[in-house]
Amino acid sequence: VQLQASGGGLVQAGGSLTLSCAASGRPIGLYAVGWFRQAPGKEREFVTGINWYGGAIDSDDSVKGRFTISRDTNKNTVYLQMNSLKPEDTAVYYCAARPGVGDHRAADYEYWGQGTQVTVSS
Repeated sequence: VQLQASGGGLVQAGGSLTLSCAASGRPIGLYAVGWFRQAPGKEREFVTGINWYGGAIDSDDSVKGRFTISRDTNKNTVYLQMNSLKPEDTAVYYCAARPGVGDHRAADYEYWGQGTQVTVSS
């Protein structure tokens, strides 16, 4: 499966963005998809995810109540709705996939999109 992330941009604190992760090659419903982010000088961290059967993977505490993941199998796309954005959300956001059930470990994901930059100004 190939993944392409898009939808990043510059937004003011408190604003919203929706990221998309478009899959090609195989049905996205066969995979767990995770969203990760990496800020300058920091390690890549798990944000949230969705399992192959549609159940959510527990989000990182820093985004609970603000970020929501969803999936449209007809469009073969996973979305990340980000609300109440904070400057500390600034990072390159990546989507990644692995067959079956997902977890929080980046090393467990086999397929990665190219990343999309999210910048939140204060």
